[in-house]
Amino acid sequence: MRRNSTLQNLFIRPDVLVLVLANAMVGCPSYTPVADSTPSDSTGTTTGTQVTLKGVRFWAYQLQGIEEEGAVAALVAARYDLLVLEPTRTDRDNADFDTRGMVQRLHSSPASRAGEFKLVVAYLDIGEAEDWRYYWQASWVAPTETQRGSPDLLICPDPDGWSGNYPVAYWDERWKNIIIYNADSMLQKALDDGFDGIYMDWVEAYSDEAVADAAQAAGVDSVEAMVEFISEIRDYARQQDPDFLIIPQNASELAELHDDYLGLIDAIGQEQIYFDGDADTIWADADSGDVRVPAAGEGYSTQFYEETLAPYLAAGKVVLCVDYAQQPDYVAEAYQRAAANGYIPYVSLRSLSRLTETPPPGYPGD
Repeated sequence: MRRNSTLQNLFIRPDVLVLVLANAMVGCPSYTPVADSTPSDSTGTTTGTQVTLKGVRFWAYQLQGIEEEGAVAALVAARYDLLVLEPTRTDRDNADFDTRGMVQRLHSSPASRAGEFKLVVAYLDIGEAEDWRYYWQASWVAPTETQRGSPDLLICPDPDGWSGNYPVAYWDERWKNIIIYNADSMLQKALDDGFDGIYMDWVEAYSDEAVADAAQAAGVDSVEAMVEFISEIRDYARQQDPDFLIIPQNASELAELHDDYLGLIDAIGQEQIYFDGDADTIWADADSGDVRVPAAGEGYSTQFYEETLAPYLAAGKVVLCVDYAQQPDYVAEAYQRAAANGYIPYVSLRSLSRLTETPPPGYPGD
């Protein structure tokens, strides 16, 4: 999922959607809610330990609206163990946002169990350039369907219809400098702001037809180049933080295409295993979710995702999944099927502009 740069400041607040899920969750694993309290010692100082990745039971995902009034407070109050968030100061229009301060507040806020605090992971699109980021220069020209952009590392428009997003030649040293090797790189900003890791979008760039053609023309193996790119990201981050988490989103089949891949990552996130939504939607849009993913087929299907995620589970990797639905029966189905497969599920809407109104069964306070 990528942000819509033209719609990022449009947040139509629908009426509160009340979904009674308890009776719909037959077959879902049950969790015991914890008391809504932050532990402290005799001096009143907050005490506790940070959740480990293996200890994550509930996670949440928000990419838009974090700069809105009350958004960070809502994240602090939430009882998710792991949050994947937009590193908002990398947005050119929100360059003054105190991302580091947000991370610090979240690190001292309660997770789902008493005595544990949240993990906070930064969203980072490693396979596409986004025209609202600080690195996008006024002189840059976006690519079209028939012509590469300027600089020529910009290959084509986003194939799924996300405006302002452009697949890149991720093997190009200029792009690697933007993402990794620069005191002002996207990765360095995440490290400087204190995030516990990164959640990498558009790893699937290697399989995009236009990108693969560009790689071939450059004498590059697109699969090998993506794995090498992630390896470089990991090495750079681990030199500064040995515990820094490396979490790709999607491209689950990559574990079957390259023997080294599973050893480079700590977990995987997978979108739309069961229900999808349209690109460039906002929260109130009816088509921001509830699109059933085909049951079978190569690539985009529930069967494909479940089969290609199996090696991650077998290797002991955490599998986070996010489905896009709002109809109560679809929400219940997504949670039930994901939990049955051993995934840690989250059901929201495609804009990801606020915390979900349909939290997982057993979520504290639900």
